[in-house]
Amino acid sequence: MVRRRVCTGGGRCQWYYGRPDARLGPGIGTYRGFRSTAGVPQERLVVPSGRVSLLIGFGGELRLGRTGCGEAAAAAPAHTSVVSGLHTRARVLGHRGDLHGVELTLAPWAAYRLFGTSLGELAETVTDPADVLGARVRELGRALEAAPGWRERFALLDEALLRWTAGAAPSREPSPAVLEAWRLLERTAGSLPIAELAARTGWSVRHLENRFREQIGLTPKRLARVLRLNRAIRLLATGGPAAGVAADCGFYDQGHLSREFTAMTGMPPGRFLAARSGTSAWLAG
Repeated sequence: MVRRRVCTGGGRCQWYYGRPDARLGPGIGTYRGFRSTAGVPQERLVVPSGRVSLLIGFGGELRLGRTGCGEAAAAAPAHTSVVSGLHTRARVLGHRGDLHGVELTLAPWAAYRLFGTSLGELAETVTDPADVLGARVRELGRALEAAPGWRERFALLDEALLRWTAGAAPSREPSPAVLEAWRLLERTAGSLPIAELAARTGWSVRHLENRFREQIGLTPKRLARVLRLNRAIRLLATGGPAAGVAADCGFYDQGHLSREFTAMTGMPPGRFLAARSGTSAWLAG
């Protein structure tokens, strides 16, 4: 089933959502098709999410610049399609007002299995999907663009991902200990101390860090920062008081929460919430 949503403010962008085939398992997120016809340049903030993004574009170009680095989106390299690894700092996504394509998000361990490469090489970067998945992703892009509708496009994605997953090398299966550590961090929204996390896997902190870099992309500590930030955003957005949110999410105090927001999004919590309507749902990372 395909769900459709039209943006407010004149309907100049449309979203289409589909569920992946159940055989793909829990590591593949909802398919999100999009079409923007704003007609004027657009910029939106992309907040770190703890997920890997594969975006296949059918038309238009997007640019991704990092906040707080003096690199505006307009000056960043242009892409039609991108793979975005895990990030710890927000980026600015810009396009000229006409963008068409589909995005799927993956748990990092699922991306490790599918891509056949170290996720550490993709962390804090965006790259052409063909550099990771080869010519097959360009063939898929052409087939998706030519398909008559989103139901057919999502079916093509299912077929391709099932085929690619079945062909993945057994050596690229994520370690059970890494999967368990990932689940623990997700379940606790990054609040579990890393020493305790390592003890539960039976590994040293250093060994866990090395395996996480390879199979997740970030160390447990850096991933925990992203997960805490995302939980804080959810709680603050529902009206939670900043001091209480800081305590609930494992920050030392409200000042620590504010510093982390500024370091990771480029702005303090109050300003971020005021500008939240300009936060992008187009790209994970």
